[in-house]
Parts: sequence; C-alpha cells; structure tokens
Amino acid sequence: MSGPGPAGVPQPVAEQDAFTRWVYGRPFFGGLWLTLGGLWILVTMKASVKVVLHVGMQGVAGYLLPTLMVLLGLLILFSPAQRLFYSITGVLISMGTWVTSNLGGFMVGLLLGVAGSILTFGWLPDQDPRVSRRERRGSAQRATQDGPAADAGRNGTDAPTAQAVTATAQ
Repeated sequence: MSGPGPAGVPQPVAEQDAFTRWVYGRPFFGGLWLTLGGLWILVTMKASVKVVLHVGMQGVAGYLLPTLMVLLGLLILFSPAQRLFYSITGVLISMGTWVTSNLGGFMVGLLLGVAGSILTFGWLPDQDPRVSRRERRGSAQRATQDGPAADAGRNGTDAPTAQAVTATAQ
C-alpha cells in the first residue's frame, strides 16, 4: 500500500505535479504581478468620470500601455528566455502609466507592474543554494589543513606532475 509521504516532508521535484515544476521553472510571480498590474490599470480606466484623474493623450496611450503590460507579463510567463528584455520594458511602460492612465491605476497597477518587473529581472534559473560565509570559511580551513597532498590524492592527479606536463607542453 503506497500513499503520499508523511506530512511536512518536501517531495522530490520528480514527484511534484507538472504545474509546480512549470511555476518553479520561470519567474512566475514577476510575470503574474506585471499582468495583474496591467489588468488593474485597464479596469480603472473604466472608472466613473468623478473618479478619473487623468486619461492623457486622447485615451490611446491610456489603453495601449496597460495592454502592453499585460502582454509583457504573459510573455514572461510563457517565454522566460527573454525575461531581461521583457522586465526592463515592463518597468519603463509601468512608469509611463503614471502620466497616461489615472496615475498608474491609482498607484496600485503601477506598483504591481514595477514590482513584477523587478522580480523578473532578479530571477535566476537553476541557481545553487547559497552557502553562508561561515560554511565557506570552514571548508577553506579544512582544505588548508589537509594540504595539497590530500587534494592531489582526491583528484587522482599528482600536482607536481601536472605542472611539469603543462610546462613541457608549452
């Protein structure tokens, strides 16, 4: 009888569902926030006349920039290989909505767009887990205590022989 593992124990990546692997393989929350920021601005464009502060440029840019924000957010989600270009363009367009679209959707859409673009810009795929400074120092001290002879034996090569071969090859 096999069932799910005990509660609180993280599952290996191979056993996670496809959606979870898809989310972790891209800057998901950055793209989501940029998309939501653009949608929020588009929704606030339909606000009543008493609430609207500034539409700007005959309304064309007021609808164009948030639509581009939604498009860039979706491109980040479905094509993360070009995330740097999309995130830089997204932050510039988000800042442009301040002038064209009700102060960037009353600041909510603008902040969502900028934060999503920053999250996307900072996302790095397949990054090794960070090692603390204390652990790095400990491993460096262990390496110096073992000496070069221990390192040469572990690698399977003799350091002086490898240097001599390199010197003669030149």
